[in-house]
Amino acid sequence: MNSFTIKDLENLSGIKAHTIRIWEQRYSFLKPQRTGTNIRYYTSDELKTVLNIALLNKYGFKISHIDRMNGEEISNKLITLTDSQAQQEKMINDLIGNMIDMEVDRFESVIEKHIRTKGIEKTITQLIFPYLERIGILWQTNHINPAQEHLVTNVIRQKLIVGIDSTAPVLNSTKTVLLFLPEGEFHEVGLLYMYFLLKSRGVKVFYLGANVPYKDVAFLVKHKAPHQLYTHITFTGSNKIEKYLTNLREAVPASTPIIVSGQITQSSHKSSLQGIDFKRSMTDVLTTLES
Repeated sequence: MNSFTIKDLENLSGIKAHTIRIWEQRYSFLKPQRTGTNIRYYTSDELKTVLNIALLNKYGFKISHIDRMNGEEISNKLITLTDSQAQQEKMINDLIGNMIDMEVDRFESVIEKHIRTKGIEKTITQLIFPYLERIGILWQTNHINPAQEHLVTNVIRQKLIVGIDSTAPVLNSTKTVLLFLPEGEFHEVGLLYMYFLLKSRGVKVFYLGANVPYKDVAFLVKHKAPHQLYTHITFTGSNKIEKYLTNLREAVPASTPIIVSGQITQSSHKSSLQGIDFKRSMTDVLTTLES
């Protein structure tokens, strides 16, 4: 069974840890266990409860009122939310719950329903990537099993590839961008997402994929001369990543920008890396690549 820290609940729900502690004291829907060192931890069901309660509270329901509801009543209230943003957030919460429970069919059903009503591009930008941003923190804290992660990321990967294949750009650009992940990096979904965004804007992409030695990147740069290089780093693994980026920067022309996003942008170690353009969000990356 999964267990989650109060920080996990805060990151996933947007509710501050201080507020969650107050809810524990005043209401009955949270009863965390404690480790031998007196650290709170929460079950999968409690995580899903907090996600649902946070959503209802955000859209007008008082916590004291929600506390008197049973699980079925909470589910029914969630269905009645008519605000489009609320429905989108509910679907993201459903994806998180289905991932935790390893309900792959339900997980895929949520995505397929959104594709039918909104199309593949809006599904990727409005549902899949916001979900990935929410869930990404759990991949690094080992609070979900790798099997849970692999089950759902393979579904998402398939949808992204379909989106890439079916995208017909309105405009054609002369710009070329090389996408890759460093050695030891296998979380390809963020990179595929950027592939989709660039292709939809008419940018030509050289896609090397995951776990690529820096010498292979440099080889392609030498022969294809892309305008920019881009990678998305999920795990920081500080020393290895720093050494990789340093070697890559030395191996490719100084005039070729290297753009990096992901968790490394939050690390203090990045200040030692010269000639690397760090971006905190996919929006910043896209703006730079399109400029």
